[in-house]
Amino acid sequence: MNLLITGGAGFIGSWFVRAALRDELPGLSGVHVTVLDKLTYAGNFANLGPVAEHPRLDFVPGDITDTALVNAIMGRHDHVVHFAAESHVDRSIASSDEFARTNLLGTQVLLDAALRHDITRFVHVSTDEVYGSIPTGSWRENSPVAPNSPYAATKAGADLLALAYHRTHGLPVTVTRCANNYGPYQHPEKLIPRFVTNLLSGRTVPLYGDGQQVRDWVHVSDHCRATALVLTAGRPGEVYHIGGDKALTNKGLTGLLLRACGADWESVVTVEDRKGHDRRYALEDGKIRRELGYRPEVEFAQGLAETVQWYRDHEEWWRPLVID
Repeated sequence: MNLLITGGAGFIGSWFVRAALRDELPGLSGVHVTVLDKLTYAGNFANLGPVAEHPRLDFVPGDITDTALVNAIMGRHDHVVHFAAESHVDRSIASSDEFARTNLLGTQVLLDAALRHDITRFVHVSTDEVYGSIPTGSWRENSPVAPNSPYAATKAGADLLALAYHRTHGLPVTVTRCANNYGPYQHPEKLIPRFVTNLLSGRTVPLYGDGQQVRDWVHVSDHCRATALVLTAGRPGEVYHIGGDKALTNKGLTGLLLRACGADWESVVTVEDRKGHDRRYALEDGKIRRELGYRPEVEFAQGLAETVQWYRDHEEWWRPLVID
């Protein structure tokens, strides 16, 4: 298998690359991987350091909106996992231009190239945020998308575009929508690494509003394993939810992080809530469990403790990335 991974120097993409090249992902033993990554602020070649010299890895710096480049690369591959995206909600609220360009136009460029080169499988990686907020119960894969943030809106649009290429052209596309990810190598703009790096630096952490927003959490390794299952055995044209079985309020998560970092509630500053902040996310993921045998394997308490320890041990990685 010759696998093209977009955004493979980012948090989730790089984990997938490292695991694939170590033959740790189901169905991908011996895979040859090409990473296409623009290396924006969130893409870091150091994330690929442990496998940078691997004989089955090629790295191509470039933009997924570059039609000529994408077309040239696509022809050498038979499978695609599309992780590349602008993904930070706060940044999308401040300015959505790059989100529309990367998430929508970039996906369209990739889909066109995949169609042109008769790609065998194309996995489009998305998010539970496309559904907006749900007060009770859980979304199913056929629930209507109703995004509230510009980020989520561009991802929802890309999802619909990918599924349309299957319905119109027969392109073998599958879409995954995952809960909140956590784990090593996550950029410190995201909640868990931001709180951990701030607390380890003796700084305060910002808690939006009343902190009662509910999120489900899944370890990045479980997400990548589920993505590999979808790539190798998922049904084209289908959406698959990837859950983590760990729903927490942001305030509850903050308490866990404070204890893990040896801090107390005096380190927490309540700030004005985010515009259009979704109150609750929840995915029903029985489909991927029934069809592909997925189960989250990383128990949250252990995964969180190991993640905090990773940031303790890798200050040289995150210190240059810390934001105010």
